[in-house]
Amino acid sequence: MGPFGVTHDVRLPGMELFFSHVRLHGGPAPVRRFLPELVDLITSRQIDPGKVFDLDLPLDRAAEAYRAMDERRAIKVLLRP
Repeated sequence: MGPFGVTHDVRLPGMELFFSHVRLHGGPAPVRRFLPELVDLITSRQIDPGKVFDLDLPLDRAAEAYRAMDERRAIKVLLRP
């Protein structure tokens, strides 16, 4: 199991986190418990999970994509080559 959104080989600088007063919280996500039911609901078209990306930009506008997410104008940006 790995942290959601973080690669498995991530290393956290413990002393830096401690002295910067950063709090890091985590816990297990029971994804496997809900996944079979959710897949069935999606494939039977009882629910629509919606689209993943809400902004589509060319790769050379990556800085704008991050700005849009930071300013909450976008949730997930698709960057195209």
